[in-house]
Amino acid sequence: MEDTAGNKTPDIPAQSQDGMPADEHAMSPAPDYAPRHPGSGRLAGKVALITGGDSGIGRAVAALFAREGAHVAIAYLDEDEDATETRRIVEQDENGKALLLPGDIGDKRHATDIVNRTVEHFGKLDILVNNAAQQFWAPDLRDIEEKDLRRTFDSNVMGYFFVTQAALDHLQNGATIVNTASVNAFMGMGELVDYSSTRGAIVAFSRSLAKQLMPKGIRVNTVAPGPIWTPFIPGTMPEQGVEDFGSQAPMGRAGQPWEVATSFLFLACSDGNYMTGQTLHPNGGIIVGS
Repeated sequence: MEDTAGNKTPDIPAQSQDGMPADEHAMSPAPDYAPRHPGSGRLAGKVALITGGDSGIGRAVAALFAREGAHVAIAYLDEDEDATETRRIVEQDENGKALLLPGDIGDKRHATDIVNRTVEHFGKLDILVNNAAQQFWAPDLRDIEEKDLRRTFDSNVMGYFFVTQAALDHLQNGATIVNTASVNAFMGMGELVDYSSTRGAIVAFSRSLAKQLMPKGIRVNTVAPGPIWTPFIPGTMPEQGVEDFGSQAPMGRAGQPWEVATSFLFLACSDGNYMTGQTLHPNGGIIVGS
């Protein structure tokens, strides 16, 4: 497969996994997380907490942040094999330091605990990336089960609130918060009404929190990816719907996690100093209202 610029990209065959969260190590082809450029020390000495940091976009962000000099705390639900591999990437490939923090951020006590453990382990917290999420495929609103609806909101909204509430006790002037939303927050998706709703909530959360924290010198921004090849896709979509995933984007292909991680780096480091309350859209050319 080639994109509209003639770049070769791997074909994505039909596949599925049994439920969410899905596993990156079971995907074919493997998502491409690897940073493309040498580090320049843009996060040297910084400490970052990344929720959902075990796989997909979170893994790519962890690898890139480590390459740029950050120590990384990786919060995740229960995907231990993926998380262990991400720690290896951070520590061996990128010569960084990593801390694994398994558990459910939808539980406020756990959300608070992962922040406290990050600070206890690394001594401080400079960057918070709220990225963990869940989604469930439901073409009919009536098919969304209450337990799945609550799980989606607990992970995608409540968890962001809980972790951020705890982090604010430690973030100082110059700190940054980057939240993951989705192109679906802006254009909607009929099969993901609940998920799209949570992502819209996160855009509003980011804009509102940016205003609240601006006097303290803490910037808050959002990244709203389009169709990206992550465990969300085989873990959520019908098997045949996964085949050639992303080909509907104007660029003609799915994005790779590394192509999204660069947006997180820009917003987290001093390159983005004049940005707060804003959203970046790595989505393969889909035009949306910002």
